Amino acid sequence: MTRHDHARAGQVPPAYPTLAQAVPVWARIAALSFGGPAGQIAVMHRILVEERRWLGDGRFLHALNFCMLLPGPEAMQLATYVGWLMHGVRGALVAGGLFVLPGALSMLALSIVYVLWGGVGIVAGLFFGLKAAVLAIVVQAVVRIGRRALKTPALRAIAAASFLAIAALGVPFPAIVAAAALAGWLGHRARVPGMTGGGGDHGAAGAHVADAATVLGHAPPPATAGARRAGAVALVLWLAPVAALWLALPGSVFSHIALFFSQLAVVTFGGAYAVLAYVAQEAVTRFGWLAPGEMLDGLGLAETTPGPLIMVVQFVGFLAAFREGGGMAAGIAGAALTTWVTFAPCFAWIFLGAPYIERLRHNAALAAALSAVTAAVVGVILNLALWFGWHFVVPDGVLDPWAAVLSLLALALVFGRGWGVMPVMALCAALGMGLRLAGWA
Repeated sequence: MTRHDHARAGQVPPAYPTLAQAVPVWARIAALSFGGPAGQIAVMHRILVEERRWLGDGRFLHALNFCMLLPGPEAMQLATYVGWLMHGVRGALVAGGLFVLPGALSMLALSIVYVLWGGVGIVAGLFFGLKAAVLAIVVQAVVRIGRRALKTPALRAIAAASFLAIAALGVPFPAIVAAAALAGWLGHRARVPGMTGGGGDHGAAGAHVADAATVLGHAPPPATAGARRAGAVALVLWLAPVAALWLALPGSVFSHIALFFSQLAVVTFGGAYAVLAYVAQEAVTRFGWLAPGEMLDGLGLAETTPGPLIMVVQFVGFLAAFREGGGMAAGIAGAALTTWVTFAPCFAWIFLGAPYIERLRHNAALAAALSAVTAAVVGVILNLALWFGWHFVVPDGVLDPWAAVLSLLALALVFGRGWGVMPVMALCAALGMGLRLAGWA
């Protein structure tokens, strides 16, 4: 039996790749990362664990749970973390940067198309169809996350309270996250049934044996001092432009973008769907940067691009700067600024937190707080689905029958036929364009 055969059997780790050899793998992951965090994590698992065997299931889940504790897009941070494990700070920058870059460039191009031709005939029909698909996808997110997260009466109560807080009382999303985390922590301390945490270690003996036969199974941990220095640099690179804008251009759209999306980067627990409710609440109602229907357009665009779904905030920043800053150049600057203050913090969280991951791994109180936050996210996403649905199907208080028909079709395909994100979006976009060409929508 050759070494190659042993490697295929899981007994010998494959050869350790250089950073140059890892670059095309990270580029491939980025190019295939459609369908939101669930699809992106599945792609990474297939390529990193099953194909390349850089790490095993146990190590993968350990890294994923660590990233779930952090604000920001967990899939992008997972790539950054694995890149750090393998090649230190340079590996993290390559893996995380490549994960973001295709989506950022695609979203910028689509945003430009949107402001130039979005209201013209067939393009408007495309966005009309995409809204129906997006609505179905958001509803699917509620169901999927709810099944995993709401396993006890206590967690279901937190989800219900979160829904009422944001839907009826208009409580800001950050306050809901903080209250849920506190409730989870107090529930653990008080030993409330269903809120005792778990701190799962993912450490079954079989998992550790399997992990040993991977690239990272015998690799020494990367230097923690370098990670801490990189984390400090990332914090400076993130916050310095924000401070400079507030000093140089106080009250401008750029200073508002920098501060708002920096705040968002600190509270984006639960993924893009959860934080979109907060973005819509602030960008539409408070700042007046865009209309409710345009939020659906932006989410539809983000669903069609690879990379983190939170890239939809770039669309918001682009429209805000385009309309208030004076044209295309301002819009591009607003998009770039939004992307920077959204993702620079993600590198800081990984670099500063990764060296202490083992301390977090067995913390049951922290696990209970995270479970409560996840439950709250379900209530927030449900509110988002209803908000989107109402503004799409009943715009300005008048029922749009074609919007209702397309939405029901998308829901039937997602839940009844099990269609994936891209086929549903492609069909709905085509139907939307057909309805617009026929003059029916």
